[in-house]
Amino acid sequence: MAKRAYTQRVRAETAEETRQRILDTLYERLREAPAEPISVDEVARRAGVARSTIYLVFGSRSGLFDALTERIIFGAGYQRILEAVRHPDARESLRGALAGGAEMYSTHHDVLRVLGSMAKLDPEGVGQAIARAEAERARGVARVARRLQREGRLRKGLGVKRATAVIWLLAGFDAYDALATGQGLRPDDVVDVLVATAEGALLADRADEPRG
Repeated sequence: MAKRAYTQRVRAETAEETRQRILDTLYERLREAPAEPISVDEVARRAGVARSTIYLVFGSRSGLFDALTERIIFGAGYQRILEAVRHPDARESLRGALAGGAEMYSTHHDVLRVLGSMAKLDPEGVGQAIARAEAERARGVARVARRLQREGRLRKGLGVKRATAVIWLLAGFDAYDALATGQGLRPDDVVDVLVATAEGALLADRADEPRG
């Protein structure tokens, strides 16, 4: 039984190593040649596996890009977002969520730009992966907006729906890219602009905030 368990563990570790190698290969390929189309065959060849292995591991081309976007989302910046979600003050949750997202966008800037462009050209493949990631982001944004409302932090007359739309805009990759690429701002400066804009658009003046 011990030998069988050991064999199963080794196989599982080997399978995970293969999975990560394929994702590493896809990531690097996107960085190296962002303007060139990419195929499953090319990824398989570069990763040193059979084409069928990619479908066995990820299920489909869309599943491959799902796995890549998931790794990006749960990588850089994710811990900061988790800490923001747990913070007892909704204002700090808003700041932390914007900062965590910016850290992720900064770390994977080039690849995320490529994925965004590919999503428009490949709606059934990359597009589906990006859509699922954006759906998860939408749920997180809505939670932040609802918390701001519950704690009485929103400006007078501002509802959850409008607050959600504002946070969605500012927490997205396009907002980060416009400031980092279009204005040449450093990541920390981008965060400062995003946070200041969000607070100015959403939050009640300190004098109007509820007092404990």
